[in-house]
Order: sequence, then structure tokens, then C-alpha cells
Amino acid sequence: MLRIGWAVRDITPTRSVMLHGQMHRRIAREAIDPVLVTALAIEGGDPVDCAILISCDLCMVPEALQRAVRDQLASRLAVPAENIVLSATHTHTSLVVEEGAYEHPGGDVMTPAECAALVADRAADAGAEAWGNRSTHTIGRAFEHAAVGHNRRALYADGRAQMYGRTDRDDFVSIEGYEDHSLDLIFTWDAASHLTGVVLDLPCPAQVDENLEVVSADFWHDIRIQLRARLGESLQVLPFCGAAGDISPHFLLYGKQEAEMRRRRRLSERREIAARVAGAVGRAFAYTEPTGKTAFAHAVRRLELTARRASREERDQAAAEYERAAQDPEIEGRWAQRLRKVVESFDDPQSGEPVSVEVHVVRIGDAALATNPFELFLDYGLRIKARSAAAQTLVVQLAAGRAGYLPTERAVSAGGYGATPASSAVGPEGGQQLVEHTLDMIRSLFPSGD
Repeated sequence: MLRIGWAVRDITPTRSVMLHGQMHRRIAREAIDPVLVTALAIEGGDPVDCAILISCDLCMVPEALQRAVRDQLASRLAVPAENIVLSATHTHTSLVVEEGAYEHPGGDVMTPAECAALVADRAADAGAEAWGNRSTHTIGRAFEHAAVGHNRRALYADGRAQMYGRTDRDDFVSIEGYEDHSLDLIFTWDAASHLTGVVLDLPCPAQVDENLEVVSADFWHDIRIQLRARLGESLQVLPFCGAAGDISPHFLLYGKQEAEMRRRRRLSERREIAARVAGAVGRAFAYTEPTGKTAFAHAVRRLELTARRASREERDQAAAEYERAAQDPEIEGRWAQRLRKVVESFDDPQSGEPVSVEVHVVRIGDAALATNPFELFLDYGLRIKARSAAAQTLVVQLAAGRAGYLPTERAVSAGGYGATPASSAVGPEGGQQLVEHTLDMIRSLFPSGD
């Protein structure tokens, strides 16, 4: 049997903070619900055969933050540092933990360094407690559907796409890509058959309230409340954001109809999503029992993915946009820097070094959990799931670092934010390399016939 432990820590700031997720700076002076870090420690037959998975209610997890957590835990636990993996739910209403994203306004607003230290300390505490809480457990995997994420790129007659583009335009053609309403679940029970937690992989970022100026975990807060009401107040929830680089909870179509029905039901959009998810989890749980399949393995690789090379047209577009961004006080420096880098990289024939990323695959029973540090367009996640050797595969984006968007061939052709060189250091060639390496890692943990 596996040895599993859970722990959680509150990372809600008590002072004003900058919020991560938009091109302009936002300041939050209050929190409308708590932001958390949740840790799941899993040990196979050997303390070295393990993983500590820490999900953070953050926009992203830079490598420096993960390194800080690993460094802290190295002095407290006999766990290989590379077996500790942080991921983000991609809420746009949480702390900025990386310097340079926005200009600090001064005054009593927490700096990114202070926020990073707060998160690192509490994530390390959660990881250490989860490791210390390990006890004999069984698991059961499950699968369901809940309509949460929707493709957010509108395609027009000229072949161009726009994120959150209007669909009432005369030249609107279609929504660009597929939508995935799947829920991948792993339940955990202790030796007394008490349900202790659930791993929930949802292919949608937590961005219902992405423009607010308050601290919030977005819909994950509401999901936690509803799941605990159904399955027990002590239930731990490990939230993962699946492949969703071109997905959001916002409707391009049917938005008015959805809003009208929510008004009739007197539900906010977040609570509507939570009700859908909790209902699906409840249905799955009713038909899921602990299994004897407790194989465990953890593989990690450092991949060198082919860097995206901008075309002349993309270079000139970036140059023009850079000139506009440099004159707009509402746009913070990070975006202008990215635009300038596109121009400099194109003009420098020596540029184009491979992009180094850390990728994990964790086998839990007959399920696989595969991570990547991108805002990964959905199609790549579907390629991995469709060809995986595991009985069920959880694809987790924004894990073990941050590497920008990874768009598909179709998206690059159509352009628009998320598919331009300024927002994606890796393109379709590197995306397929990521798919193939991930599938190879999964195969290595699932020998033929196992």
C-alpha cells in the first residue's frame, strides 16, 4: 500500500499586495476569500520513491519560488529535491511572487520578494507536515464531466483569431478549438477507510474574477466549500489546472443566456461552476472504491525544447506593438520587454538557444500525472491523454516553473495573444517534442502488460 499525507497552509496576505495576471498593475487591499497552498505527500516502497505535490493558489510558480521551497525542505526532510513539485491554479487575483512583473508603487504594499518569502515558508511548512502525516492509504481513480472551461479564441473570415474576440461581428466564423469538460480524479482513503482527500485535475484556469482588485482563490474556493459539504469537512482538495492555454471559464457564445439562467437560480458564476464540479465529483465518488493497485513511481527530466523563431512579419508586428506599449502608461514593463526581445532575437542570428524545462511524470496506481511549466494549449494535453500507456492521465500545466504559452500550429497561423512570439518562447515544434518526451516517460513507468 501507499503512504500518503496531506497538509494545507493559508497564504492570504495581511497587507496590501500587487496582483498577478493582467498587463497593468492592480493593488489589493483586502481578501474576499483565502488563498491556500495544499500539499500531498506520496511514498511508495522506499522514502526515496516519493513525491511531494504542492498546489498553490497563484497565477504561476516561477522556478525561483520552487527552488526556495526545495531548499527549505532539503534541511528538514530526507526527500530528493527534484521530487518536490509546485504548481499554480492560475488565479489572476493572488500575490505577485516574481520581481519585475510590475513597478512597485511604494508605501506599505508587499514587495514581490516579501510575497515569495511568505509563500515559500508556508509551502515548505505544508510539504513538511504532509510528509510527516504519511500513513497507510488506498486510492481510487475516477472520471467525470463538468462544463467549466471554454475555448477563448474567436476566429474570423480573414483567418485571424482574437482572444475573447466578439462573436457578433459580421466576419465571425467559429470558435477556434476544442473544449475539454473532463474531470480527472484520484480519491485517497486512510487505513480506517476514511476519505482523506481528492486530487482534482480541471482543464481551466481559475479566472472568473480575473480583473478584480481583491485577493481571491476564485472558483477553487467555492469548489472546496461545496466538496466539503458533500464529502466531509476534513476533506483535503488538491487542485490542478489541466492543459488550458486557450481555455477560460468565460463564454464567447451563450454568455447572455448563461447570465440570465444564473440570475434565475440566484447563483454567481463561481458558485455555478462549483455546483457543476461538486455534482460531478459526487457522482464519480458514488461509484468509486479503493483499489488494490498501488504501484508508484516518479520520473523527472530536463528537456531542451526547440525555441520558437519569429517570422519577419511577426518581428515587424512586435516592433510596432513595442512602440505603442512603450508609450502606454497602463501597460507594465514586462510585456514591453517581451516584445523587444522578439525583435532582438530575430535580428541576432546567434539567438535561438533551446528552452530548458523540467517535466515530471508520477505513476499512482494505474494512473499517470504528467506536468509541464507552460500555459499549454489544449490540443497538446489531448495528444498526451489519447496516446498514454496509463489507464488514466492527468495533465498538469504551470508546474515546476513558468514558460509562457505553448500554442498549436493552428493558433500560430491565426495569431492573436497567446500565439504570438512575445507570449510563447516555444512553438509547435517544441510542443510536439514535449508530447513525445512525456509519452516516453509515461511508457517507462508502465511496462508492457502492467
